[in-house]
Amino acid sequence: MTTMHAKTTPRGGSHDRQCRLDRDNRSGYRRELPDLARAILDSYQDPETCSHVGDEFIPSQQAVVGLIQRLRRILFPGYFNRRRIDAQNLAYTMGHNISEAFDQLAEQVTRSIRHDCFRYNQACQECTDRGYAAANAFLAAIPGLRSVLATDVAAAYDGDPAAKSLDEIIFSYPGLYAITVYRLAHVLYGLDIPLLPRMMTEYAHSRTGIDIHPGAEIGERFVIDHGTGVVVGETTRIGSNVRIYQGVTLGALSLSREVVGNLRGRKRHPTIEDDVIIYSGATILGGETVIGTRSVVGGNVWLTRSVPPDTQVMMKSPELIYR
Repeated sequence: MTTMHAKTTPRGGSHDRQCRLDRDNRSGYRRELPDLARAILDSYQDPETCSHVGDEFIPSQQAVVGLIQRLRRILFPGYFNRRRIDAQNLAYTMGHNISEAFDQLAEQVTRSIRHDCFRYNQACQECTDRGYAAANAFLAAIPGLRSVLATDVAAAYDGDPAAKSLDEIIFSYPGLYAITVYRLAHVLYGLDIPLLPRMMTEYAHSRTGIDIHPGAEIGERFVIDHGTGVVVGETTRIGSNVRIYQGVTLGALSLSREVVGNLRGRKRHPTIEDDVIIYSGATILGGETVIGTRSVVGGNVWLTRSVPPDTQVMMKSPELIYR
């Protein structure tokens, strides 16, 4: 009969000495924490740095994300709900979602308005009443938004032979996701709600790579194909049945800091008229730049002046070298 003995490390061995050394080193580093914390806390007193320390809650990024998810369930019932929706539970399920969206939206709008009141020492804006009124006005816009989004979905399907169904577009196309969030945020922007519209579109930007400012004005049947790298500036105006591809910028000309302050609220971004196609990598800049109806802007084109209707603007073919 063979006896098995467990192998042990004798006390005071090299392993034990290394553990003690690690512990001592760790304790030495941790002794610096009070001084490090004090320096960080002192930095909060510097008015040139960004902090928001006070009694009032500010808008919650996490709540905004949850609100977007709930609103998509309202806009596209049955697609993003956690449970099956049928004729028997439709009214109950959507009624619950609408009620929850109302409360969430009213709270975040109130926080956004109150933030500006305190941050910029403004006169009372009656933030709570405005929050509830804005939530009501926003929900009243939902039927119209659903109709417009249906045209966006249809246009994406009509122009993309790779799409097998409308459901595929609603479920998976990043362009439609960004457009959906933009259209929601644009309603709040029109109600003069601070902070919240931009938080919504920048979340969509972080998810899709598509940056649409909530102040842009965009017509029906709008399609962003592929989408990554698209930028649509605040004062851009886009007509109906416009299609743009990845990497397109509808932007403003770069200006000095002194001039920028005088241009806030003025038209700085281009106007794209109906039935225009803009291919990948094109850059169109300037508030006075107008791309006329039914025009086509080719890939990698750089434009800072207007184009008349029914015009094709293309880059001259580069010389290729084969080796």
